[in-house]
Amino acid sequence: MSNHLIRGANVLGQGRADIAIKDGRIVDPELLTAGDPPEIIAADGLVALPGLVDMHTHLREPGKEDAETVLTGSRSAAAGGFTCVHAMANTAPVADTAGVVEQVHRLGREAGFTEVVPVGAVTIGLEGRQLAELGAMARSAARVRVFSDDGICVSDPLLMRRALEYVKTFDGVIAQHAQEPRLTEGAQMNEGVVSAELGLPGWPAVAEESIIARDVLLAEHVGSRLHICHVSTAGSVDIIRWAKSRGVRVTAEVTPHHLMLTDELVRSFDPVYKVNPPLRTDADVQALREALADGTIDVVGTDHAPHTAEHKCSEWTAAAMGMVGMETALPIVVEAMNDYDFSFGDLARVMSEAPARITGASGHGSLEVGASANLVLIDPDAPHRIVPSEHATKGRNNPFAGLEVSTRITDTFFYGHRVLAEGRLTTPHPAGASWTEK
Repeated sequence: MSNHLIRGANVLGQGRADIAIKDGRIVDPELLTAGDPPEIIAADGLVALPGLVDMHTHLREPGKEDAETVLTGSRSAAAGGFTCVHAMANTAPVADTAGVVEQVHRLGREAGFTEVVPVGAVTIGLEGRQLAELGAMARSAARVRVFSDDGICVSDPLLMRRALEYVKTFDGVIAQHAQEPRLTEGAQMNEGVVSAELGLPGWPAVAEESIIARDVLLAEHVGSRLHICHVSTAGSVDIIRWAKSRGVRVTAEVTPHHLMLTDELVRSFDPVYKVNPPLRTDADVQALREALADGTIDVVGTDHAPHTAEHKCSEWTAAAMGMVGMETALPIVVEAMNDYDFSFGDLARVMSEAPARITGASGHGSLEVGASANLVLIDPDAPHRIVPSEHATKGRNNPFAGLEVSTRITDTFFYGHRVLAEGRLTTPHPAGASWTEK
């Protein structure tokens, strides 16, 4: 593995410094000797951040490889600056057993572009009837710590309580997709003025907010950790803020698309804007931005959801829900938070440090000497248009196609290996399936 010396990077936006990488770790530059000369990377004008960590992505494999594979998703992650991604359980078969999560874990190691951490299902088959093998998945080689039926709400309060009690024994976390099913039957978009004018069945904000309110009370009662996936309404923000003020162990995420897009876009009937939860109002977007800025919302999660053209390019009511987003997440968050006092340090907090802490992703979230060399270099002054056809993901359902953004990811280092160099993907980590042990 090559050693590297990154010269003159703006580290966390707090000042220029050199970053030395040796044997997969960040070291004091004096440890790089003339006898083993490092690769010199001129980083004038670039900002160095810890490698990004995504708590919420869909890699589709096993079973839905026509939409994405662990390899294509891993390459997409590296191109977006992510050194660790958490793969949701709604695969086929569902990741509800030790065998399936270990398969996903192994595929991620073999791909070698980012760390792939499986998220285990809360219930068998995502059916909401019986708890899955939470303990077996936690004890497996994949060491699952986050469990979610994402895409489907764990709507049974007794089952949700039991799940929270179970994961408390090993400090796991339940990541809830907050959607009361009885309030969203047949729903196609946000319930409001636009849905009424378009004649599309509405998806009320209270369907999300009622589940969050119930679950923070359950988490408080049990004393367990709860994570709220893809928060989308101002009312949800209020409930989470209230819960945190009471000391409830709740964390929350927001997606880049919910920070930028509103339900007004649905007037086009372009299914690229169809997503779960739906795009909300401008007032909701502003509340989400404020919550991310003040720490009420802890992390940005991409909810990267690739679909084939067959499932996405159809009339609105038949189209699948979801958007891709790993390769555009960081530039979009920068654009969304442009009017707020949101520093590069804040960006690192919500896209690296906090998600690594919440999920227990050791080896990520730090640029300290001695830490694993998982980091990203970005150019904050590189205007360019988003072109989905140029991306590594199989999915082309990116709602930001054609948008001009100011920030570009230039380099990604994954355990010391430069998997993205000057904006181009290179080679996987040379250690292959055993890279974490090197």
